[in-house]
Formats: sequence, C-alpha cells, structure tokens
Amino acid sequence: MKVKVENLKEIYRLFPSFPCVLVVVDRNIITIGMVHTFSFSPLLMGVGVSPERYSYNLLKDAEKFSINIPYVEHLNAIKICGERSGREVDKFLLTELTYHEVKGCGIIKELPVNIIIQKEKEVETGDHTWFIGRVIDCYKEKNYDREKAIMYWGGKYRLPGKIVEERY
Repeated sequence: MKVKVENLKEIYRLFPSFPCVLVVVDRNIITIGMVHTFSFSPLLMGVGVSPERYSYNLLKDAEKFSINIPYVEHLNAIKICGERSGREVDKFLLTELTYHEVKGCGIIKELPVNIIIQKEKEVETGDHTWFIGRVIDCYKEKNYDREKAIMYWGGKYRLPGKIVEERY
C-alpha cells in the first residue's frame, strides 16, 4: 500500500543519496548538496545555489569555480562551510583548509578530488540557480576511494550504507 506525500517539499528526501561537495569561488568555500553532471560530451557539471547565499553573487561574477570532493574525515569543515557565511568569516582560516590556485581557480589542497569548472551558463530553477560549466581540469589522489566520499541526503551526512551524522 502506498501513502500520499502531503508535504511536497519532502519529495527530495525520497531520492537516493547525493554527493556533498565543497565549492571554491573567489577564496570562499560553500558546502553544496545540489551538484550534478549535465553532459558527458562535452563534460558539463553544475551546482545549484540559492540567491540568499553569499556565494551566489560570487558565482554570478566568476568565470571559474571548483568542485572539491571531501572524505568523511572532512565532516567538520563541511559543516562549518555550510553553516557559516563567507560574509562574516574566512572559511579557509576557520577550517584550516589550504587554498591553492590552479589555472586561475582556487581549489582545496587537502581534499582528494578537485574539479575546475569554466562557467558557461546559469539556469534559474525556482529557488535555486544552477551554475553550469565545462570541466577544464581535474586532480585526484592516486588512491582515491569513492566509498569514503561523504554524501548528504534527507538531513543526514552519509557513507554508503551508513549514517555518519544528522544535520538537524
């Protein structure tokens, strides 16, 4: 038997897990749960950001940004970058992560995967805008283990088959 979903805002919680990434734009870090591949040829990826976020205008003005994939051991930094505003704090200092510039774009040195994006378009979709761009470079740790990459879904930080921590 099925039941009707009364609160339509809860539908996203029905989908399987999503990656949780740290996006760097203009020396600021934002935690993003809305990240997706939009095309394989050319390889286009994007992130969804609400206009209320400090990083929104940074992304609107940027030519490039990076998508950085964290491991579970970076959970404290993930939470700080998702809960604190770059208007008020330097998230690199607060998290003790290292800003490193590659091809005119900032990446996070400690994270195992860094994807550099050349922004190509913005698509407004309800309460978020998708910033979509071409992948122009990618760096990964030699022994990168995707099973250690943190995911976020339904208010919970996760690893495959395991809830690591609830957000609220």
